[in-house]
Amino acid sequence: MNKPHTPARILHRLEVSLEDRSYPILIGTGLIGSVAAWQPFVSPGQVAVVTNDRVGPLYLATVRAVLGELGVLPLEIVLPDGEAFKNVDSFMQIMDSLIAHHIERKSLLIALGGGVVGDMVGFAAACYQRGVPFLQVPTTLLSQVDSSVGGKTAINHPLGKNMIGAFYQPQAVLIDLDVLASLPNREFSAGLAEVIKYGAALDRAFFDWLESSIDRLMARETEALAYAIERSCQIKAEVVAADEREAGLRAMLNFGHTFGHAIEAGLGFGTWLHGEAVGCGMVLAADLSVRLGQLSVQDRARLVDLVGRAGLPTRPPGWPAQKYLAAMAHDKKAQSGEIRYVLLQGLGRSELKPVGPDTVGETIRALTGAAAH
Repeated sequence: MNKPHTPARILHRLEVSLEDRSYPILIGTGLIGSVAAWQPFVSPGQVAVVTNDRVGPLYLATVRAVLGELGVLPLEIVLPDGEAFKNVDSFMQIMDSLIAHHIERKSLLIALGGGVVGDMVGFAAACYQRGVPFLQVPTTLLSQVDSSVGGKTAINHPLGKNMIGAFYQPQAVLIDLDVLASLPNREFSAGLAEVIKYGAALDRAFFDWLESSIDRLMARETEALAYAIERSCQIKAEVVAADEREAGLRAMLNFGHTFGHAIEAGLGFGTWLHGEAVGCGMVLAADLSVRLGQLSVQDRARLVDLVGRAGLPTRPPGWPAQKYLAAMAHDKKAQSGEIRYVLLQGLGRSELKPVGPDTVGETIRALTGAAAH
């Protein structure tokens, strides 16, 4: 656990360029316990730290001490842990606490946790008094490389993932590599799914690097992790700067997610981790890309191999195709009743296009072994 006054070692600093809403991403070690790392983003006044009952015992005392050094006594809101709690009840728990403690519009919210906490706090910040500043302090690999960057905030609805939300950018993102040392293997692998996504969908050279470096990443070597996180955030920042509200290019960041969200909803949110579902979703999307003549069988095999080496599932649940199609009908990329998929045109190149249910069904049946009904 980091202690106050731990020297911050900033390895990379990136910028998300959005004119007056631009903000930095700091990647380094010792950041959570460093007063100097927090100081530019925390002013004397009201601060609320939102975390969960798993992350809180690890880092909340450290954050409290650092904020104390900066003259702040924070309101602490602790939510239950897990994707199953990314819902309106948890959202209202945040709102109830903010209102009960008379938190004002110029106050700062801090999201201390993984993607679930980050998404909910971002949405709460967007809604509370029509918008208050917030800071992302992601504590999982998945949230560090993906959900903490870019301003997509949301909660889940029983009929679909992230269906209720807003685009709302943070003031900054503090990424502390030290937290990854204690991350369970399953959650670490889930984060690698989003890293692989960037290479497969948008950066062939990065995909090649991931293939050659996956063993170092699985061993959690600091240098390899720092580069993987930096490159992932760099790609995300460039895409967000070009297409903040997902009018076109940003949709490519959803490679594997249409199938993945269907798996999450079908199993019940939290049964598979988000990254596990995305990893398997990428395998399904790659197979669909092959069936449409856009991706070679060899490149599909490379992707499936990398997903497996990252410790992620490559075989989807064995449901009928109709169950998948029904779940995907709620996907946010659907238009005029057509389900659109992010498909590979080769490793590192992708496009968004509608695909008919018959072809999608062929992919589902081939990978699940489910009967054709």
